[in-house]
Amino acid sequence: MDERLDSRNSRIETLGQMGLQQFAPYLMNRIMGRYNATLRQDLRRQGLTVPQVRALAVLAVGDGMSINELSVYTVIEQSTMSRTLDALEAQGLVRREACQDDSRTRNIFLTDKGREEFNRAWPAMHNAFSEMFRDIDDAEYAAFVATLQKILGNIRKHNF
Repeated sequence: MDERLDSRNSRIETLGQMGLQQFAPYLMNRIMGRYNATLRQDLRRQGLTVPQVRALAVLAVGDGMSINELSVYTVIEQSTMSRTLDALEAQGLVRREACQDDSRTRNIFLTDKGREEFNRAWPAMHNAFSEMFRDIDDAEYAAFVATLQKILGNIRKHNF
């Protein structure tokens, strides 16, 4: 075990002793809660929800995923993702196609209309992102992202 972690665990016995402001999961939840609340306000005018835009965003980067993969990347439960995709499909923003390798699996693709809709949502996402990282220089941002990737690697349950 890492000595730093071992000594940290022996020093900090309770959340009360540690404090919420030093508990990274709490801080990450607050950050994402604020980010999502900001997006929710902006996206409401566009007629989209945060889960819908998360799905469009992931598909804009990696089109043709299964529902399971999309659920993992968007951090949305599969049942919620299915309902989200139903709504997006009804709006003509995504389409589902049978997987060539496994007919039981359906892959999800953005339509041209879906890509246009995501492109309309992107400025709000980028503005919220830029606001979060205001006054954080490139080196701090790179270190932060590297740390997050390391943490994700520690807890990842999927190979993607």
